[in-house]
Amino acid sequence: MPSAIQDTILAYLQSKLPQARDLTLTQFTQTAGGWSHEIYTFYAHWTENGQTVTQGLCLRKDPGTGLLRNLSNLHEQYRVLRALEPTPVPAPKVYWYEEDATILGGPFFLMEKVEGEVPNPWAKAGKQYYAEAARRGKLPRSFVEALATLHNLDWQAAGLAFLGVPGPGTDFALREIAKWESLIHQSLRKPEPVLTEVLMWLKANAPKTQRLAFVHGAYRTGNLIIKDDAVAAIIDWELQVIGDPMYDVAYVLSDLNREGSPLFSCVVEREFFLDYYQQLTGLTVDLDVCRYYEVLYMMRSTAFWLSASGLFAEGKNKDLRLARTAYSVPVVLDMAAKALGF
Repeated sequence: MPSAIQDTILAYLQSKLPQARDLTLTQFTQTAGGWSHEIYTFYAHWTENGQTVTQGLCLRKDPGTGLLRNLSNLHEQYRVLRALEPTPVPAPKVYWYEEDATILGGPFFLMEKVEGEVPNPWAKAGKQYYAEAARRGKLPRSFVEALATLHNLDWQAAGLAFLGVPGPGTDFALREIAKWESLIHQSLRKPEPVLTEVLMWLKANAPKTQRLAFVHGAYRTGNLIIKDDAVAAIIDWELQVIGDPMYDVAYVLSDLNREGSPLFSCVVEREFFLDYYQQLTGLTVDLDVCRYYEVLYMMRSTAFWLSASGLFAEGKNKDLRLARTAYSVPVVLDMAAKALGF
């Protein structure tokens, strides 16, 4: 039997496709992924001008209680994907943004359902998938090429300056620190001395940005749709910024994103990643700057987990995955302390 939300989405689609006849939805599923938003995937079928049409769709909805709290802006994500549509960046095509929260209980947008897989890099099966793909060789190349496409993008011509353009010098790093410190202040329930030390170190050692680029902010396996051993689409557009491309490079290099795998992001060897990325972008990877951003990511991860566990403790979000994140806070802070030699 169709669910109430499925019926509501069907009615909404009909309003957007007035020429569609016999509109139906199949394979309607709420996905298990998505920490900050509710995600539904399905296929829409209709007849138009005597032709049968089938379109895979994905709906992303703001529940109002995601772990990024006020830092996640659904309309911004929609604008980013719209801006990327005519560019070489592999990303889903978007169709409609709806801010009327009375329809589904929160703003949402609809985009294409890109065909492919999103193996979980933290699961045993996911690690095996990426290890086998790494041996075949195509996916590691595609992984680096998609990242280079991001960083080579003329973001001004693409109309992405609305994301905010950092000033020269250390402005980008200090902006990121301030962003995540604000989330910490919203979420912190007790003093965390190591976190205070980490924040002080980050502010005192902020690096200068040599070149501004369009940065995803969480570029890794798990945020990529894979088809035929290639990146079909980059997804989870929540953390994108105009900033230092080393910020994304550091995320790939980080131990946080390989869970014991010898491969970066469970799929690409270190030397190949560094050499091929530099070849494609013309940039020189600054490993000292990347080490700084790895510490920043540890601080950012702490902010995530404090927010997630806090939302559950406050009764604002009943997702059990958020409750389990409380154990990650001391783990990540320990990593940060060791990285700084405490």
